[in-house]
Amino acid sequence: MVHHENTLVLGGCKSGKSRHAQYLAESLTQDRRLYIATCVPLDPEMRDRVQRHQDERDRTWTTVETPVQVADIIKRKSQDYGVILLDCLTLWVTNMIMENMGREDILEKTRELCESVKSSVCPVVLVSNEVGAGIVPENSLARMFRDVQGIVNQRVAESVNRVVVTFAGLPLTLKGKAAV
Repeated sequence: MVHHENTLVLGGCKSGKSRHAQYLAESLTQDRRLYIATCVPLDPEMRDRVQRHQDERDRTWTTVETPVQVADIIKRKSQDYGVILLDCLTLWVTNMIMENMGREDILEKTRELCESVKSSVCPVVLVSNEVGAGIVPENSLARMFRDVQGIVNQRVAESVNRVVVTFAGLPLTLKGKAAV
């Protein structure tokens, strides 16, 4: 039986969600930290963002980059680390859409992710954008993304012990006990 807390950290763009998730992960262990990065940096601005995130992590972090296979990595690596930070589910869903995966395939990958998080030997902290508070997108691809991302967030939120949302860098616990 798993006795640790898995956490989903939600927020809008530049809300402080990644910073808070890293803070939570670092508060759980002093070493052996795994960062699963889902970003595929295709332009200079995104490469700069990735570099800034990398610069914020010290030598206790090991980074694994994967656009889609996050559940497999969690299954294979959780016994080797004190914490896993997955950043982020929003880019993960985007990557699957860009690989022409349909809604049902993405939801199956989400089921696999939730199972891997539940069975993880170490705590897992996941980051995702809250996409449901904006306007209705003008095109079908953007609406499909928003709808699928919302369902993914709901399913992951159901499967973890704690859900935190960040606004202006301030965390608000929605589910479970307040984090450190």
